[in-house]
Amino acid sequence: MAAAAAACRLLRLAPRRLRNPRHSLFRTPLALSSGWRRYCAAAATPTGDAVGEFRRRIRVAEVKGGEDQGAAWVGKELTVRGWVRTCRAQRTVTFVEVNDGSCLSNMQCVLTPETEGYGQIDSINTGASVLVEGVVASSQGVKQKVELKVSKIIVIGESDPTSFPIQKKRASREFLRTVAHLRPRTNTFGAVARVRNALAYATHKFFQDSGFIWVSSPIITASDCEGAGEQFYVTTLLSNSAEGGCLVNSIPSKDGRVDWSQDFFCKPAFLTVSGQLNGETYASALSDIYTFGPTFRAENSNTSRHLAEFWMIEPELAFADLNDDMACASAYLQYVVKYILENCKEDMDFFDTWVEKGIIDRLNNVAEKNFVQMSYSDAIKLLIGSNKKFEFPVKWGLDLQSEHERYITEVAFGGSPVIIRDYPKEIKAFYMRQNDDGKTVAAMDLLVPRVGELIGGSQREERLDYLEARLDESNLNKDSYWWYLDLRRYGSVPHAGFGLGFERLVQFATGIDNIRDAIPFPRVPGSAEF
Repeated sequence: MAAAAAACRLLRLAPRRLRNPRHSLFRTPLALSSGWRRYCAAAATPTGDAVGEFRRRIRVAEVKGGEDQGAAWVGKELTVRGWVRTCRAQRTVTFVEVNDGSCLSNMQCVLTPETEGYGQIDSINTGASVLVEGVVASSQGVKQKVELKVSKIIVIGESDPTSFPIQKKRASREFLRTVAHLRPRTNTFGAVARVRNALAYATHKFFQDSGFIWVSSPIITASDCEGAGEQFYVTTLLSNSAEGGCLVNSIPSKDGRVDWSQDFFCKPAFLTVSGQLNGETYASALSDIYTFGPTFRAENSNTSRHLAEFWMIEPELAFADLNDDMACASAYLQYVVKYILENCKEDMDFFDTWVEKGIIDRLNNVAEKNFVQMSYSDAIKLLIGSNKKFEFPVKWGLDLQSEHERYITEVAFGGSPVIIRDYPKEIKAFYMRQNDDGKTVAAMDLLVPRVGELIGGSQREERLDYLEARLDESNLNKDSYWWYLDLRRYGSVPHAGFGLGFERLVQFATGIDNIRDAIPFPRVPGSAEF
């Protein structure tokens, strides 16, 4: 087709002498050839309708989110699309609260018998989706500055009031987890979703503005970054073709073990627990990078602090040491906290009133106070010297528990974020750089009030011989990490990075006490609904 169009253009533009058969570019003059009509037909432009212009809709947040709470919109026409929160019918007027998800506030819509579509009033129940058109007017009520005098209402999707599980009365968060597909329509989970979105945006903005490059790390891996072995297998050896599922004796085996050579990847494969190792490869070429994606851990923990699927933010800095790492982590945390305080004021006021009293003051402390750093050894001395009775023992060589971390940041340092550095190497991962004392590694944990550890990081071991020795000590197969070791063979540089569980950050920013409520669809032991 392209060649035909080119031929037609050539014939139109060519000098007249080329149209003479004696000088033709073709053996047979085009005008006389049987293909002439075919060429010209192929060159015709097909007709069709143009795609419409994308227009950004006006959301309730834009109307009511300003300092005047919508007063500037009085007298203007507005169309609102959303879901009914409440409907109160009086003798001559009906008040319908509509929420479109853009903010905590509803738009109070005032209907009268003259409103077009008023006959659908019996279908306007909690949970129904509607389209309302009208004019913004000053409200006589004390709860809002403006309301919508409705000229037309359309019920788009009805909602059965006898079975809709979310009613005006407050429901427990435990119950709302059983209807996770509907819980975003509540005030609490709508606010959590918006703050989570703001934190994700601020994360990308901080790193992009700081010169980092975002890298997509793989979800399927053959490596265990943490060396803990708590990973989900990825396999095609389990077939569901048989009635009732896969038969055990149908799984290929060799010498009494699963024969992974017959699996999809010809070796054991897992869902990743971290994008760090892959991130280091790109930091070794692009200098500063970050990953932001889902990770998985098959830890059978049914607690309010654990998820089987969660998101991780993992930057890697080339030509950097532990001090650079701590500075980056501190700057990042203060940036995202300031961002939500400035851009999510209505939602943060809601959390401060209904979820955690004083959360705004707590976050302001993090945003404004200088971070303190101290060694693990000094932290152990501080805890022992406190004479406080802890549930878990305090001893050099044992990992700090949440109660220890919270005591340090909340009590000992009065609410200031604290960074603990230089941990015993036996309780840290194989990739962390060994310090000169031979006992500790250049690791750091950033502790914040109410949560404890929020960020964990380290300077990575850039020396090949040290890294190989650590793999041996951790009983990890060096052949599985051949590519990771190559980074130390070819142009190795000092580098550092950290990991931040995104749901922990959402918890910290919203005051939500259960991590299952910080992610849209929690995956935990015994539950993979929705």
